[in-house]
Amino acid sequence: MNQLSAQADALVLSRRTFFERAALTGAGIALLTGESYGQTRQEQQKGRQDGSSSDPGPENKSLLAENPNSNQPPFTDHGNPGAIWFSFDLAPKRIQAGGWTRQVTQRELPTSKDIAGVNMRLTAGSFRELHWHTANEWAIMLTGKARVSVMQPDGNMFIDDVGAGDLWYFPAGYPHSIQGLEGDGCEFLLVFDEGAFSEDDTFLLSEFLAHTPPDNIQRNMGWARQAFDQLPATELYIFEAPLPERLEDDKRFLGEHLENKSRYTFNLAGMAPTQLRSGGQVQVVDSSNFPASTQIAAAMVTLKPGAIREMHWHPNVSEWQYWIRGKGRMTVVTTGATARTMDFNANDVGYVPSMAGHSIENTGTEDLVFLEMFKSPRYADISLNEWIDRMPDKMAEAHLKLPLSTIRSAPQGDNDVLPR
Repeated sequence: MNQLSAQADALVLSRRTFFERAALTGAGIALLTGESYGQTRQEQQKGRQDGSSSDPGPENKSLLAENPNSNQPPFTDHGNPGAIWFSFDLAPKRIQAGGWTRQVTQRELPTSKDIAGVNMRLTAGSFRELHWHTANEWAIMLTGKARVSVMQPDGNMFIDDVGAGDLWYFPAGYPHSIQGLEGDGCEFLLVFDEGAFSEDDTFLLSEFLAHTPPDNIQRNMGWARQAFDQLPATELYIFEAPLPERLEDDKRFLGEHLENKSRYTFNLAGMAPTQLRSGGQVQVVDSSNFPASTQIAAAMVTLKPGAIREMHWHPNVSEWQYWIRGKGRMTVVTTGATARTMDFNANDVGYVPSMAGHSIENTGTEDLVFLEMFKSPRYADISLNEWIDRMPDKMAEAHLKLPLSTIRSAPQGDNDVLPR
């Protein structure tokens, strides 16, 4: 009995020692990684007020002026959720006779693994060469006009003219072209559902022909050997060309092979708002109203000065943004209490990890306009205000620690946009 009692005492002691050590270890981890690196809210706020954040060394004042919330983050920011900002104006620009292109992909914004973006300009008459690629392509015309074409596997071709505010969608593997029209040509944004996509790595008509043996070309097309020597020896990519015939003439040429059932273009500029509020509006385009866009959904958001895109998250996929006009700031809050606030301007790209809570505020004096892009056939979001609105009273009080009257004073339902 004495031996058994001693063993029991040893077991109790060992369990007590284990839990004591575990508690000490946990406290150490909390000091290192929790509680905002060991600082209270009051201490963090004081650091922003007493000169602790001053920088007597070298500064890029122009860059800091564009990004005040990165240099002086709100005290609620914590940790590092990863990159949520990049700008097309920092991306290398490939310039050719006929236009230029630049891109923001996973190489420039490593966190964005689902979507990549390309900004392209074509002068009047110039082509983005006939090509195809492994990713689906969604696009919006920013300025000017273009003629687009895409051929289906059944041999029918869709052809259309697009202007500012119009969209197109080309499925992966479908050959297509883009040609700038009269006037100042065009500029557009291309969005691809592959984060590592590269505009420099597409399948080109010129390269397919240039690197197929000439005897194969002769047997396949019936062209003489001299014709092979006259084909482009290298890629064209972007190149100058005469303006096309009238759209009606090109459609007449296609005849029975003109695709009339499926529409690969969409008039976003003429679309009624999905939600219209005093603080702005949202236009949602996905497979429900643009059937061709089977894998990419979008929302065009307009915020009036001082208005916010309400606190929300997307339950199905990450968000890739393109900022078109105005000035704003976005806060992203993700797991592990990590949060980041960044400033955005026109031509910037934003990124929100899948399911991360976020909100956007117009901090400028003009309307803020930006695109939300998703690798998904359907748009979906969850409003924080709507969730709170649906919570039974005791549930809401237990979680928020606020009087019920305060809780119920919040905007009710899903608003998307809230005024100043």
